[in-house]
Formats: sequence, structure tokens, C-alpha cells
Amino acid sequence: MPDSSLPDSPATDGQDPRLDRREREEIRERSNPPALILHEAIRLEGEEELKRPASALMWSGLAAGLSMGFSMVGEALFMAHLPDEPWRPLLASFGYCFGFLIVILGRQQLFTENTLTVILPLLQRWSPWNLMRVIRLWTLVFAANMAGTLLFAAMAAGTGAFSPDLRAGFAELGRAAQGDGFTTTLLHGVLAGWLIALLVWITPSVGQARFFVIVALTYLIALGKFAHVVAGSVEVSYAAMIGEVTWTGYGFGFLLPALIGNVLGGVGLVALINHAQVRQDR
Repeated sequence: MPDSSLPDSPATDGQDPRLDRREREEIRERSNPPALILHEAIRLEGEEELKRPASALMWSGLAAGLSMGFSMVGEALFMAHLPDEPWRPLLASFGYCFGFLIVILGRQQLFTENTLTVILPLLQRWSPWNLMRVIRLWTLVFAANMAGTLLFAAMAAGTGAFSPDLRAGFAELGRAAQGDGFTTTLLHGVLAGWLIALLVWITPSVGQARFFVIVALTYLIALGKFAHVVAGSVEVSYAAMIGEVTWTGYGFGFLLPALIGNVLGGVGLVALINHAQVRQDR
């Protein structure tokens, strides 16, 4: 028999009228935030990044470039300890996640994250001044990322820090990353940029599951052999330093198409589309 003490009218927010205020607040906290909240959280973060001094951006970008070297190391370590079987990439690709975990959890500046983060403030308030701020940040962070990747590759190629088995793995990764051709690398770059920008978009809503989201999406990039311009720069520049590929192959066979693809994937497929849906919500 129904309880006659319950109110007849529904709650104003459509929730069960039997819930008290504390319970309703708990439900809201457990619910996924709407797209507008995600957009605003990332946009505000982008505004803060655009205000950072050049020296801070460059040091953080250099740290990110160096840290991304551990994606190459992690993947090569798995390759060195697994038999050469068709299923080896399924496990070895997990090593690729290491560099991204260090960079993202360590709050270091990664160029591909900024294809979303700093684009949202620009889309929100379009102006030549905001465009110049984005170009400034992109230029500083990308240059610093590349410097970090080249330094790590030079250390790996020019010192005895890594065993011969690992160095053989580095060379194999570099040859594979550079050998797809301009068009294929560009398309792979679009997919990698898309996934990294989606990672940035998803992160504010996942809370303590952030670690697993980073692993899942970067593992997908590695398993699909998609072209991430920073992670791949370590691998291909190492191969160029030891003579396995040419520097022309590094610059025009990998770096340029991967860069274009990452920007198209991050800006075109995530920033513009998600901004458009939020604009309609407004």
C-alpha cells in the first residue's frame, strides 16, 4: 500500500520527491557533467595556459619532449622480452603509454593537447590578438617538444645507456614510423590527434579513472600505428641518427605529415565539433 505521507507533486528537477537535498546533490556529483561543463573547464584551463610566460612554456615543453622518450623505451622493453610472434604488438604497445602517463599526469606541455585546450578560448572569443596568442604558444611548445625528443634520441644513440637489444628495438620502431609514406602518415596523424584531443575532452569527467583513460587511448594509438608527432619524433630521429633513415625522411616523411594530421585531428574533429555542440546548447 503506498505511503500517504509522500508528497503528491514531483520534485522541481524531475527527481524522485522522496529524495532529500543531500541525496540529490550526491546524485548530481555522480552524474556525468554535460558538454557545456566540460567545455568551460577546458576553456578556462586554456586561458591560463595562454597567459603563461614564454620561459615556463618552453621548460615545460622541453620536459614533455624528454619524457616522451620513455614511450619508445617502454615499447622497446616489451619487444625485447617477448617472443617474435604475431601477438607481440598486442602486449608491446602497452609500453607506449609510459611517456604519455608521465607527461599528462605530470602536467607537462604537450603540443597535441593544445590542439584543443587553447583553441576553445580562441573559438569562444575570436580576435587577431587571441589568434596570435595561440600561435605563440604553439610555436614555443612545439619547438621545445622537438628539442626534447632530439636530446633524448641523441642520448640513446650516443651513449651506452641502453642495451643492444633495446637499441635494435628503437631502430625498428623508427623505421616503422617513417615507412608509411606521406599520405598514410598524414591520415594516421589525424587519428592520433583526434584521440589525444578526445583524451583531453574526456579527462575532466572521469575523476580517479584518469589513469586508465590515458592508458586505453594511448594504447590504441600505439596498436593502430597512428602517427603522434612528438612520440614518433623520438623514434624516427633516433633512426636518422644511426643512419637507418635519412633526415629528409625524418622531416618530410614523418614530421611534416604527422604534424599536419595531428592539428587537423585535434582542431577539426574535436575542438570545432565540440565547440559547435556547446554553442547550440547555449
